Amino acid sequence: MKMWNDVPMLDKILNEIQIYGCDPSHRSNTAQGLIKVLSELKDVQQKHMETLRAQTETLRVNTILVREKVKVFHLVDRYAELTVISAVRDRRLVEHELLARRRDHELWREKHLHGEMEKIQTDQLFQSSFSRSKSKSGRSAAVAGVAGIGKTTMVQKIVYDWAMGKIFQQFQFVFSFKFRELNSINCRTNLRELILDQYPYFGNFLRDVWKNPQGLLFIFDGLDEFKHRIYFADKWRDTEPKHQCPDPECWCEVSEIVYSLIQGKLLPGCSVLVTTRPTALHLLEKADIRVWAEILGFAGEQWKEYFMKHFDDQTVAAAVFKHVKENEILYTMSYNPSYCWILALALGPFFTQRDRDPQQIPKTITQLYSYYIYSILKNHSREIENPRDVLLRVGQMAFRGVSDKRTVFTDGDFNNYNLQPSQILSGFLMELLGREDSAQCVVYTFPHLTIQEFAAAVAQFLTIHPEDILKFITEAHNTTDGRFEVFLRFVAGLSSPLTARGLEEFLGPFPHETTCRVMDWVKEEVKRQSENTSSEAGKRRLLNTFHYLFESQNRELTQTALGSVEELSFSGMTLIPVDCAVLSHVVRLCDTIKRLDLSYCHILCEGIQQLGPWLHKFQVLSLGRNDLGDSGVKLVSAALGNSECKIQTLNLNHVELTDSGAEDLASALSTNRSLIELDLGWNPLTDQSVPALRRLILTHPSLEQIMLAVDNFSGTGENELESLQESRPGLRVYL
Repeated sequence: MKMWNDVPMLDKILNEIQIYGCDPSHRSNTAQGLIKVLSELKDVQQKHMETLRAQTETLRVNTILVREKVKVFHLVDRYAELTVISAVRDRRLVEHELLARRRDHELWREKHLHGEMEKIQTDQLFQSSFSRSKSKSGRSAAVAGVAGIGKTTMVQKIVYDWAMGKIFQQFQFVFSFKFRELNSINCRTNLRELILDQYPYFGNFLRDVWKNPQGLLFIFDGLDEFKHRIYFADKWRDTEPKHQCPDPECWCEVSEIVYSLIQGKLLPGCSVLVTTRPTALHLLEKADIRVWAEILGFAGEQWKEYFMKHFDDQTVAAAVFKHVKENEILYTMSYNPSYCWILALALGPFFTQRDRDPQQIPKTITQLYSYYIYSILKNHSREIENPRDVLLRVGQMAFRGVSDKRTVFTDGDFNNYNLQPSQILSGFLMELLGREDSAQCVVYTFPHLTIQEFAAAVAQFLTIHPEDILKFITEAHNTTDGRFEVFLRFVAGLSSPLTARGLEEFLGPFPHETTCRVMDWVKEEVKRQSENTSSEAGKRRLLNTFHYLFESQNRELTQTALGSVEELSFSGMTLIPVDCAVLSHVVRLCDTIKRLDLSYCHILCEGIQQLGPWLHKFQVLSLGRNDLGDSGVKLVSAALGNSECKIQTLNLNHVELTDSGAEDLASALSTNRSLIELDLGWNPLTDQSVPALRRLILTHPSLEQIMLAVDNFSGTGENELESLQESRPGLRVYL
């Protein structure tokens, strides 16, 4: 959805004036009127708030331990604030949603710093300032977020805060439903029955509740998990009575109830909040949604706060945080609360053992998950007779889910794969109960989508015949919607003997022939993609294959795959720090690449920091049109000062280099003997940089050509630069 990029605060003010008029007291009076509860409803309201407080005041957190599979905490003690923006971006994803949102998260951070996007609090979701509608009636809000980002926990916090009287006081009653629970209703029902099924104490009071729909908020969590389709775009709903639900006691399908509430046809004036993963957002494109928002997850210090709350020992918390922060690959998804949970469980033991080996601490995502699964098997191996057999069956079910884009599984799925609920390993699958008194609502899900993908990768790696593995991974790689992208990274990572070693204790040896065939596939894929980088899509595919190389941690494989490649160009493609980290791994191991073009890649200082130690290896280095600033150029200067520097041509135009940065560059070049051509055009240099540029030119004998922009120089400064050309025969100075 397009953001208001001009004057967002002015738009807010105008919007509120259109809705409420110029008199601010009108809004206040309206809100006060909504919170007046009829005397006969006060008791049931109090009972409802007490019930919701009891249901939401604790947070259940899974562990991988046998004796303590679930830990229970007070919600307010464990809840870490999430970043929410008042927009929804890129509704149709063309790559793995977690990877796409990681890239979006980095870009959002940059835009937010420039005031182009706006962060909102959850209690602002129904404020007129964020509404796209001028209607005075109730409104519907949609909040999107990838798997594990915290949508359900956010809903729990909203309900708890309302029950505590902290937010949404304009609503007399809040009713919260989970789509995964509504899946168990296979017959016609009505809104009255839905509410009484969860909150029987409303009894005959519901007819009075309906009288003030403006005071009602309905929450529906997890649209992507709903097995029935809601067709908002179909016109026949408005003409055929059998598809309408105009009354709370009208018997119809659950999908009709949800549709009618969102569209304002049932209880007009009520408000509705729907949460969903981005993959299901297209279902709401034609819905009457007034407020769009997206959960970005943790930003800034929020994820550090998560680690500090997770560990009782703050020393361990600080060590885990430091390790993740310094490892861009592990950090890449730390915006996601569920991923932070995995990081904490898997990395914690490495920083509590006194005799830990720093070399064994997971550095790739595959290594992280391998140790995570190893810990589960080690803790639970005595509970089941054959851990390998159970894991492989769980993995086969997981793969079917990845193929079908399913994250929720039922008893029927367990039967299909000969699994018993009693064999569920804590940490693999979570058993979700809709309500304690309703066994019909039992469903199962992996704690995080990537755990499902890793279990699927292990199962396929161990069970597919080596002769068939090449065809299998090729077909998965050719899928255009990105659903297998992380899965394939895990497959490539499992080809590393070091990564697989721990799992082999419980799963037996990983087939050597499968390992070899996977490595051959990665090698050929890298070679193929390196020859097809004329388009941005081709460059993105090549970068994805570099992730395979990184996960494999195989020096020989990397060198063989790129042995004939002399130039890498990602010009024009946005690179976030994790992309730079993967690229850094590749160029570190490969000595044949002579030219690297990263111009127009939106690289910031953090990205150059990943590449910095290896920039001296290239003969031609283009970093133009990136907002590096002086700090980024200083990292490049360090490469120029390296005694093994091979850089002959360096492009640093449009990189926001200032006079101060020119001093660092001149100092670095005082010892450099390789540079021949230097482009510093279109940087905001002034007369103050002339001494540094003079020193740079006069003390660098191999320099033959330098380009400068003189827009900010005075006539004196420009003349002095021109005179330098006369003092150095053979030197060309372009101004």
